[in-house]
Amino acid sequence: MKTGPDLPGREPSLYFIARKNLHRLKKKHLQGPADLVVEVISPDSRARDRGEKFYEYKQGGVREYWMIDYERKQAEFFVLDKNGIYRPAPIGKDGIYRSAVLKGLWIKVDWLWPKRLPTLMSVLKAWGLV
Repeated sequence: MKTGPDLPGREPSLYFIARKNLHRLKKKHLQGPADLVVEVISPDSRARDRGEKFYEYKQGGVREYWMIDYERKQAEFFVLDKNGIYRPAPIGKDGIYRSAVLKGLWIKVDWLWPKRLPTLMSVLKAWGLV
């Protein structure tokens, strides 16, 4: 993903592109920001994901940025405001984070680090997809 001419290319763990922005998707890269980026943080990427990428994604216009740190059992969610500043996005009292960019997408933060991950079918049922 190349978010700007003066910014380095990055390979997020996962990203979402809204239909209206599909023109940014080129044969071998994304030219411009994704609408939602998820980074799964590892010990060797922690400084890069929380530092360099955080500021580059903000500067490049990534509208929503999730940082999932399995080792520390932390999930942080940020939404770009109208002034181009990342603001922390709250997790609900029910333990659910609801995406600001992708309406209808939500995740129970507890799903991220149980002893056993929930089954795909149980997540799809919770989302009302099956």
